[in-house]
Amino acid sequence: MSKLILLPGAPGSATHELAAELITIGRAADNVIQIEDPSVSGRHAQMHQVGETFHLQDLDSTNGTRVNGETVTSVALRIGDRITFGKVEACFECEMAEEVAPLPALSEAEALPAEVSARPEGFANASPFPKRKEEKDPVRTALLAAAALAILALVASLLSLVQMRPPTIP
Repeated sequence: MSKLILLPGAPGSATHELAAELITIGRAADNVIQIEDPSVSGRHAQMHQVGETFHLQDLDSTNGTRVNGETVTSVALRIGDRITFGKVEACFECEMAEEVAPLPALSEAEALPAEVSARPEGFANASPFPKRKEEKDPVRTALLAAAALAILALVASLLSLVQMRPPTIP
């Protein structure tokens, strides 16, 4: 029988056997699996069994549902999948492990540097801040020009003072 194990540290951490075809998960008391954590929505997600496979569906929860670190809306679960409801972690397990193909072995791949660097088509700036527009401000330009002229006049008068000679008496 399949199980959903709330990992230690989760409120009400326990092992839940998934006996029903439809299991609701959330903070509300009417859920099959109740998780009393503020990051979990009242009706956060549901699991339903199709044949021997369990499917997990997020019910438009506020903090989302992730499987193995990826945000999901609907996904078929595999043995050992790590599920996160808001900030609460759980693990999906079942006793039919011998019927499931094992994960492929890890292999190292060599990363090669790109030969050409280019912006992909359809790339959009993801910054939440609007792009600064360079606007010409005539008042600012006039003030900068006046300041530059004043500095030039000061330098010219200092140079003329340095070059002055005392009057000679014949």
